[in-house]
Amino acid sequence: MIIPFLVSHENSQLPAWLNGWLSPLRQAMPDEQIVPFEALSEADKLACEVAIVANPEPAQLAQLPNLKWVHSVWAGVERMLAELPESDLAVVRLVDPRLANTMAEAVLTWALYLHRLGPQYAQQQSQRVWRALEYVRPERRTIGILGMGELGKCTALRLRGAGFRVMGWSRSGTSVPDVETLSGEAGLREMLAQSDIVVCLLPLTAETRGLLNAEQLARMKPGAAIINFARGPIIDEAALWAALDHGSLGYAVLDVFDQEPLPEDAWFWDHPKVTVLPHCSGPTDRESAAQIVAGNIARFRESGDIPPAVDRQRGY
Repeated sequence: MIIPFLVSHENSQLPAWLNGWLSPLRQAMPDEQIVPFEALSEADKLACEVAIVANPEPAQLAQLPNLKWVHSVWAGVERMLAELPESDLAVVRLVDPRLANTMAEAVLTWALYLHRLGPQYAQQQSQRVWRALEYVRPERRTIGILGMGELGKCTALRLRGAGFRVMGWSRSGTSVPDVETLSGEAGLREMLAQSDIVVCLLPLTAETRGLLNAEQLARMKPGAAIINFARGPIIDEAALWAALDHGSLGYAVLDVFDQEPLPEDAWFWDHPKVTVLPHCSGPTDRESAAQIVAGNIARFRESGDIPPAVDRQRGY
C-alpha cells in the first residue's frame, strides 16, 4: 500500500535530505510503497490511512481526508502540533532507544568538558598561560537534569556511571535508581541551587516555554554552567545573556536556539562563556528510526491498533 512521506518545504537541501530518508524507510518496509506527497494521485490521497512526516505542511495533510494517524520521524513534535488545526488525527512521535543513548553520550561529553575545566583551559591557552587548575572528583560535582523522560533517564544513568552526583526534575516526579528526583516549583528551586551543571532535556510546551527566566537563572549555584540540548525557547535568551555577563552563571553549552540556523550577528557566537553547537547533540539514526516506524506501521496493518499518540494538551 502507498504511504506518503510529508516534509517541510523550508529545508534548503530538501531533495538530498528526502532521498536520505526514503531509502532506509523503503528497505524497512518492502511491502509498502513509500513516496513523496507530490507523487500521490487523487485516488492515492483518498486511500491513505497513515503518513510518515517531518514537520509536514498542514495544507498537504488537509488533502488526505481519510488519514487516521501520522508517524513523525522526530522525537520533538511541538512545531507540528502548533501548526495543525484541532482534529482527531493521532500524532505518533519517534521513541528510539538509540536516540536516548546518543543524547546521553553528548551530555556526558560536554559535562566532562565542563567538569575538567575545558573553558578555563581554553582561556588560558588564548593567553599563553601554563597553569594546572585544581582537580575536583566527579562525586563532588552535582549535575541536575531538567526532564526525566526517556532521554533524561538514560542520561542520568550515564552520568551516574561516570561518578557524578545526579539530581533530576520533572513535573511528574519520575523516579530513577540512584538519582534524587524532584518535582514542582520548590523542587526546581532546590535543584538549581545545588547543581554545578544544569542539563535541559525538557520538551517544549506551554508550561516549559521560558521556564528558565531571569528569576530561575539567578537561583543557580554561583559559577554553575548550563547545557541546553532541548529547545531554545525554554531559556529566556536575554536573561541568559545578562546572567552570563552580570550574574553568577559561569558557562553555557547551547545546541538549540530561538532561531535556527543561528544568525551570523547573534551574540552567542563571540561570547567567551558560550559554546555554540549546530543542533547536533541528538541526531536521528535513520536506519534505527526506519525500523521503529516500520514496526509500528506493520502492527497497525495487522491489528488496526494505532501506537500511543502525543497528548496534545501536554505537547508530548
